[in-house]
Amino acid sequence: MNFKLVVASGNSSKLTEIRQMMPQSFEIVSMKELGFTGDIPETADTFAGNALLKARFISNKFMVNSLADDSGLEVEALSGRPGVYSARFAGPGSSAQQNIDRLMAEMEGVINRKARFVAVLALVLEGQEFLFEGFVNGTIAQKQAGNSGFGYDPVFIPESYSQTFAMLSPDLKNRLSHRRMAIDKLVAFLNQSF
Repeated sequence: MNFKLVVASGNSSKLTEIRQMMPQSFEIVSMKELGFTGDIPETADTFAGNALLKARFISNKFMVNSLADDSGLEVEALSGRPGVYSARFAGPGSSAQQNIDRLMAEMEGVINRKARFVAVLALVLEGQEFLFEGFVNGTIAQKQAGNSGFGYDPVFIPESYSQTFAMLSPDLKNRLSHRRMAIDKLVAFLNQSF
């Protein structure tokens, strides 16, 4: 089976991760490869809502099957924040480091460090919409550590581990991650459908 999906994301790290996790029989194409480099507004207040907005936009614009991911970090002591605002927690256009700095400032002195990464994949397939969710529980580290990964990986310690996502090998992180769980559900669905 050779199946083509356009990923509605301008985040090259996320695209690389999705390509690494998908079976070789799936052709993963970026928006950029179709000539689109603009931003797709993320105006929903849930991960599912934002993922659907992005997938619908690319599917309608290019008349293709599309896949979009919206993901982020939910911290229990912060009432689920940064949540859907994970990429812009420190303000519009903020860098990953600025977001981490704000998170660590808000977590200073906080005993409850429980958190989880959430990923929701939205698939628009021949006009029909499907959602796949994955999450990984863990804790917020006391200090930033590690150079791998992206986003909040240097401050997130997955359950049953003592190292942050950014300290783990990319292969191990990809096996444990929230995105992996969502992609496994997506792949199982596509394998049944075709």
